[in-house]
Amino acid sequence: MSGKVFLVGAGPGDPRLLTVGAMNCLRKADVVVYDHLADESILSYVPPTAERIYVGKQSRKHTMQQEDINVLLADKADEGKTVVRLKGGDPFVFGRGGEEALVLLARGIPFEVLPGVTSAISVPAYAGIPVTHRGVAVSFAVITGHEDPTKSESHVQWKHLATGVDTLVFLMGVANLPVITKNLIAYGRPADTPAAIIRWGTRPNQETYVTTLGEAAAMAERDGIRPPAIFIVGEVVNLRDQLRWFDRADIRPLHGKNILVTRARAQASALTEKLTALGASCIEAPVIRIAPPADNYAALDRAIGELHTYHWLIFTSVNGAEHFFSRLHTAGKDSRALGYAKVAAIGSATAKALCSFGIHADIVPEEFRAEALVDALVPILPPRARILLARAQEARDVLPESLRSHGAAVDVIPAYETVLEREGGEELAEQLMRGEIDVVTFTSSSTVKNLVRQLGNITPLQHTKIACIGPVTAETARSFALEPDIVAENYTIDGLVHAIREYVQ
Repeated sequence: MSGKVFLVGAGPGDPRLLTVGAMNCLRKADVVVYDHLADESILSYVPPTAERIYVGKQSRKHTMQQEDINVLLADKADEGKTVVRLKGGDPFVFGRGGEEALVLLARGIPFEVLPGVTSAISVPAYAGIPVTHRGVAVSFAVITGHEDPTKSESHVQWKHLATGVDTLVFLMGVANLPVITKNLIAYGRPADTPAAIIRWGTRPNQETYVTTLGEAAAMAERDGIRPPAIFIVGEVVNLRDQLRWFDRADIRPLHGKNILVTRARAQASALTEKLTALGASCIEAPVIRIAPPADNYAALDRAIGELHTYHWLIFTSVNGAEHFFSRLHTAGKDSRALGYAKVAAIGSATAKALCSFGIHADIVPEEFRAEALVDALVPILPPRARILLARAQEARDVLPESLRSHGAAVDVIPAYETVLEREGGEELAEQLMRGEIDVVTFTSSSTVKNLVRQLGNITPLQHTKIACIGPVTAETARSFALEPDIVAENYTIDGLVHAIREYVQ
């Protein structure tokens, strides 16, 4: 029984430009065949059981020839699978989607086309250049800058194109700029016409070079501008000075910065999203994984069965709160089981997590650290208070020891464990050594310890800036002879993002 092929446009690079239809297709895919220019973060929508096949094509470097890709799509569909052909930009705008569709048609395989946002209009927009503008440009053309090399002559109508269209957008044309500019000038386009070369458009590392038609080829050669890039010619380029937004320091102050996010995979997205909104390019390389504690919740389950005996419950992390309430629900109970026990949270993020379970923390210290929580609790503890502290398997003992010194009985119960993620250390070390990462973020002591273990030593980290969520994490970094460059004053994700922004600015 034949499957089906979806020819899907992934957009120009910014994952936010992926369409809802494309996202839904990816979620249903059995096989995804994807390109070099399709942002890999988009693959997070693909089911873990789906087969992923990279067929990216770069200049003079093709992983797979187009003819073989066509056959691959048809063969996978013939196996009864739902196949998504994920292409950068739009499948039918110089994406060779038409060729793939014709092969599928000849094989009798059903297909659908989901258009994507083409780089021809989106990349100029991200550079602050509208392809049309009242009083400046009433027409635009999209031209390939890389024609079929097997053709004996060019099919571009230079004579009509040079002066017949206001704005010209050339895709994949950087290598052929000398030919493009020579022909446009020869057929009447003034050499002083404003022009721009935009590289890695819509991505955090986007670069925009403003020039003129006559100087463009020389600039590309002199500055070593390489694909992927588009070339735009027309008076609309002059609007960039007024309309630029994507690479403006006052709007997106982290533009061009590569930041390593080391949180657990399930939690990394919150930090990544906030940094990306400020223009950063985030590399998610989780060095920890949240796992059940070594006793597989045995101690936590026993404590939950004795909740009525505790005066206070203390939560020192979002993970601790989530795992506690997960086991509470597993036991067939809900927040009513807490009875008269009061609840303390070490920070605003933990307090917010508790709210999602219907619990408003009785105490949240102004300073989000164990010492501040002790100072807030001690004056109001009843005599011989019993306290349940649900936390990570390994953590500082300052909190339980301080409370015990004031007469409290503290049961320290492991609610979860942070486990080292071992993969990717070698590649990450190479990126750090090459200076490709501007800032490494640490959101807990465990992320510091495990990244050092993953890398093997601290040498790669001496080639970047180090940002810590608070003083406890900073002290852990110092214990490895790593002096933090950035320490958040507010010990939250928002505080860390603010500290990085202030440091960069």
